Amino acid sequence: MALNDYEFLTRWELEATPEEVYDIIADASRLPEWWPAVYLRAQVLEPGDERGVGRVIALHTKGYLPYTLRWRFRVVDARRPVRLALEAIGDFVGLGVWTFEPAGKTVVIRFHWSVRAEKRLLRAFSFPLKPVFKANHRWAMSAGYTSLMLEVWRRRAPTEEARAWLPRPPRPTFPHNLRWFRARG
Repeated sequence: MALNDYEFLTRWELEATPEEVYDIIADASRLPEWWPAVYLRAQVLEPGDERGVGRVIALHTKGYLPYTLRWRFRVVDARRPVRLALEAIGDFVGLGVWTFEPAGKTVVIRFHWSVRAEKRLLRAFSFPLKPVFKANHRWAMSAGYTSLMLEVWRRRAPTEEARAWLPRPPRPTFPHNLRWFRARG
């Protein structure tokens, strides 16, 4: 394993169905709306087939630390509502696999992320700062869990008024939060 290789396994559990969660996560063009702490921009470059296989998304992302990443992913496997696999290219190169498993009234969501950090900053400092970069990933996924839970609640809300009472998802950290707040008023 190279110094700039990273392996993460994230496990979330929340009150939702696999279908609800799959549909939210699979709609990558909306990531900046419901997971804005991490996803600054998402653009569909290729639509893929009817299941989404072959879809290519260009992303501009960040974590807690003050740097951003530009990368793309291609959906390489899509089996609604149980599995979604992505091949990363750009500042990240590797594979991410989401799985969704029902557990009574909840769904267990796992994300296995096996990537090589290719951004020059991450390559250069992976040896001394690998624990910091791992903590940055954990922060991003924690923000994702909160954001996903809020998005499920938002979609389930019976009225626009009920949706208005829900808290907003976590925002990007400084300095990106200033641009985000200016753009949205």
